[in-house]
Amino acid sequence: MAHHIIIGGGPAGVAAAETIRATAGPEAQITLISNEPAYSRMVLPYYLANDIPERHVLTGDAAYFEKHGIASVSGQVEHLDAQARTVTLGDGSSHAFDTLLIATGSSAQRPPISGIDQEGVYTFWTLEDAKQVMSKAQGTPRAVLVGAGFIGFIVLNAMAKLGWNLSVVETEPQVLPRMLDATGAEAVEGWLADRDVAVHTGAQVRSISRAGEALSLSLSSGASLSADIVILATGIQPNLGFLNGSGIHIDGGIVVDDRMQTNIPGIYAAGDVAAGPELLNGSAAVHAIQPTAVDHGRIAGANMAGKETHYPGSLLLNVLDVINLHCASFGQWRTDATDATDGNDSITTIWNPTRPIYRKYVWHGDRMIGALFVGPIDDVTMLNDVGMVKGLIQTKLALGNWADYVKENPTDVRRAYVATGAAQKLVGQTLLGAPATARAYRVDGKTPQAWQKDSHAPLIGSRPGTLDTLPRTPTPGIGKGE
Repeated sequence: MAHHIIIGGGPAGVAAAETIRATAGPEAQITLISNEPAYSRMVLPYYLANDIPERHVLTGDAAYFEKHGIASVSGQVEHLDAQARTVTLGDGSSHAFDTLLIATGSSAQRPPISGIDQEGVYTFWTLEDAKQVMSKAQGTPRAVLVGAGFIGFIVLNAMAKLGWNLSVVETEPQVLPRMLDATGAEAVEGWLADRDVAVHTGAQVRSISRAGEALSLSLSSGASLSADIVILATGIQPNLGFLNGSGIHIDGGIVVDDRMQTNIPGIYAAGDVAAGPELLNGSAAVHAIQPTAVDHGRIAGANMAGKETHYPGSLLLNVLDVINLHCASFGQWRTDATDATDGNDSITTIWNPTRPIYRKYVWHGDRMIGALFVGPIDDVTMLNDVGMVKGLIQTKLALGNWADYVKENPTDVRRAYVATGAAQKLVGQTLLGAPATARAYRVDGKTPQAWQKDSHAPLIGSRPGTLDTLPRTPTPGIGKGE
């Protein structure tokens, strides 16, 4: 009976454990080693904003793992002996494995700032971090976020819901530098200014000192900020220290193939620590986001259980709510007009700074390879244009004449999405060769009620039984010039 060890109880580790059990059956021995409870990091801001209780942060508990025959070990792995096929924990205990998954995630970076270790200065990356911040959050504190990246902004959104007084400091010349281009950042910065969020870009925090009950931040720009709470959101780094001397190939992350296997057979990696295949160009990339972590974990789990499964690659994506201004970027969005030099690349943009609305599509020939959205919820998320554009990129479809149509009508994605068959192609895709099933874990054992789509009833109820054989109404604009 094979013994499968998983290091890390985050989304990748839990997905792998569940996949091994579903694939290998009840006989497989599964051990999950983690120094934290199993929870979703991405819902911590909702916890901070009092939108959900702590138990809703969890993605599994002791009873759940016991029910599924997953042995849960609390501890931290300090050493991996790849030859002996053992892992050693901090308490000195050793565990032998047949297959191993490294899903140890990442940790918040703490920059070398004078005064950074004093009371009132926190990171916001773990459940314990969130509890510490919440314990200090009385009334309407003044909060300064050091770092205006994705992590900082999901925390900012939660604090804005609580009515805190907010300031942001970013060393780069714009906010969200790894998610938005300069125009998108301009839209976000203007939106924040209108909501009394002070933004200091192109500035570094030189020191943090105590000024009575408050903290004082000295910036490289010469400005000084007062705060009750300082949140450090200055990046993350993968947890790889225990792999020193293991022989595992590391290049920015643990390099894995399309089965999520490392250079050592039987040892896999997933999530924030893994440099896995990228969907659009096949190169190794670390995409430290939860959807990729879950996909990595499922692919690794299937292969660990003996079902050979290949990963098509992860798509770089970020979706963010900035106090009701929705932002999204997918794929190779960084390309700009000066990069489009080979004749096949082009950029389509629309920009209305008043609302604001910004869209950017990046093309390689008639194939969309990147996109960026910024706008109020009604102009972005509620239209589902974000999802359709992601689908066009993910399917790598050649759009033919529809590419020209979208370039001329960049707010009308729906026609191209339907006409090119993107939806049908997506429906036919599965990660493991079968439709996904819902997770069995339920908070308090309660199963959510099925969504009652009453608003769809008139459309569905009036659907002709012969719909699939009826002639389609011609779509305006395509092929009419011929």
